[in-house]
Amino acid sequence: MRVLVAEDEDLIRDVVVDILETHGHEVMEAASGERALQLCAEAAPDLLFTDIRLAGSLTGWDVAIQCRESNPRLPVIYATGYTHAAPRPVSGSIMLQKPFGLERLLEAMQSLAGK
Repeated sequence: MRVLVAEDEDLIRDVVVDILETHGHEVMEAASGERALQLCAEAAPDLLFTDIRLAGSLTGWDVAIQCRESNPRLPVIYATGYTHAAPRPVSGSIMLQKPFGLERLLEAMQSLAGK
């Protein structure tokens, strides 16, 4: 599975990328929403993992909406460390509260891939 990881915290992005690659996934990584959109346009991902709050002017919500313009069924895993970030009811998505366990991430991916 080709996964786009949009996360501005280097440590979290590195850990997520490492675990996904270890499990055989092709991973594209972005530290900003703008870079995530570039990657989404260059090579359509099978799944988007995005932090809600990203560096730059775009949020994870923005990235998902724009990536879904070309792939309306793109599964999305949203991650946030902010408890006041109200989840938006987006079909084909799962919200993970940071910190989350890596097993929870893999379970979310399997759940979305099965849909």
